[in-house]
Amino acid sequence: MDIEFNKNEDHNKQLVFQLKSRLAKVHLGGGEKKIESHHKKGKLTARERIAYLTDDDTEFLEIGALAGDGMYKEVGGCPSGGVVTGIGYVQGRQCVIVANDATVKAGAWFPITAKKNLRAQEVSMENRLPIIYLVDSAGVFLPMQDEIFPDKEHFGRQFRNNARMSSMGIVQIAAIMGSCVAGGAYLPIMSDEAMIVDKTGSIFLAGSYLVKAAIGEDIDNETLGGATTHCEISGVTDNRFENDEACLDYIKSIFNKLGENEKAGFDRIEAVPPKQETAKLYGILPDDRVKPYDTVKLIKSLVDGSEFDEYKKLHGKTIVCGYGRIEGWAVGIVANQRRVVKTKKGEMQMGGVIYSDSADKAARFIMNCNQRKIPLVFLQDVSGFMVGSKAEHGGIIKDGAKMVNAMANSTVPKFTFIVGNSYGAGNYAMCGKAYDPRLIYAWPSAQIAVMSGASAAKTLLQIKVATLKAQGKELSAEEETALLKEITDKYDEELSPYYAASRLWVDGIIDPVETRKVVSMGIEAASHAPVEKFNVGVIQT
Repeated sequence: MDIEFNKNEDHNKQLVFQLKSRLAKVHLGGGEKKIESHHKKGKLTARERIAYLTDDDTEFLEIGALAGDGMYKEVGGCPSGGVVTGIGYVQGRQCVIVANDATVKAGAWFPITAKKNLRAQEVSMENRLPIIYLVDSAGVFLPMQDEIFPDKEHFGRQFRNNARMSSMGIVQIAAIMGSCVAGGAYLPIMSDEAMIVDKTGSIFLAGSYLVKAAIGEDIDNETLGGATTHCEISGVTDNRFENDEACLDYIKSIFNKLGENEKAGFDRIEAVPPKQETAKLYGILPDDRVKPYDTVKLIKSLVDGSEFDEYKKLHGKTIVCGYGRIEGWAVGIVANQRRVVKTKKGEMQMGGVIYSDSADKAARFIMNCNQRKIPLVFLQDVSGFMVGSKAEHGGIIKDGAKMVNAMANSTVPKFTFIVGNSYGAGNYAMCGKAYDPRLIYAWPSAQIAVMSGASAAKTLLQIKVATLKAQGKELSAEEETALLKEITDKYDEELSPYYAASRLWVDGIIDPVETRKVVSMGIEAASHAPVEKFNVGVIQT
């Protein structure tokens, strides 16, 4: 191996180590003392419940593990948004699982919790996957109720989704394994079947203290809304169980009898590993985001047998398009090329930038994949669209719009991975979060923003200096340097993939070698939902 490869490998492995260290801390939820207290009540934690429920020797693809990371520091934080969500297998059936983590503020809902729950329901609806709710929540975190309760994408949207999912024929199963309070009580009861754990599960619109304050009635929570009350008197819940394990076993028995859905019909053959081992990704991706590298080499570490059939190889070279297989699934890949490349005309094009010919090529390729019912994988390392008089006169806006139109109207499932840079309109054209990828994950090397940190800092500094000058103030060279550092540090923090993951701009950050697993599980999930007819709309030629 050459020295450059080894440097890259060391750098990227260090980023992965940092990622795994942060995830290990997040997986503790509210901490070891809270977990111990949970166990003393005879309860499993959210992650233990998921591990017990899901099939042995299968993967659980977590969505939003880093949600809330670094947020809400004034109230002690909210690891993983206080809820664990993802795609798993129960009795051989793929499903979405949502499990409140009561070790984090008693499972109370923060704004990010609502966003994460809605994302889980979105994954279920898009892919027609059954969904399991493991409920253990104290309800809305009252100090932040104005950010959780009233708006369209707030707390109440999940109950609207409950009803919509039911009408779509999506199976919803709920287990009340702890508190289930106020408006949150509607979620399990709007599901197809609701069960409750005796002595630890409770469900009511208002707890005993609020009942006392509102109507003067003295009553304990167990009598008000425990398992006996709701299974024998109200009939609100369907069955009660003596402990978490018995309740989860019953859910397994439900899934053991589910009928099959209509399939989308994506092509799959027996999987083979890449000839160029996946771990080589670490050495291919540069340790410096301005250094060039060959995207095709990266792709050959991801596709089965390292076989990749490139589309229009000699045209539009700053975007690579082509067909391959990942874990046996046929895929179309659209990736940015960060090398400086030479065109047929002998001109040089900057890597990571989308030119007119690249945009046109990508649009045609996306349409081909829709015609052939082939899922799309986007690998983002993009600085944006080309600017300047030559690009504008050549119609870059028209060609960029053509690519965005084809991508936005694509009906085959799309999966996006942010490998390096994800700047400006390039993020949109390469299927950023706003364009409904079924799953979107970042590598630890990712950055997401309107523009690079250096460009943004200089621009913001110029604006600040001009504003001060208009006010009759001048900055010394030292003050200007200090201000530039302050702006740069703030912007660099916001560029981080952790900043994006904490706000659910991406579904998570993954070790690059897990990319094949994410694509495979994602296409398997998408195969549960028939593909609509592709209609690209109006595209100027």
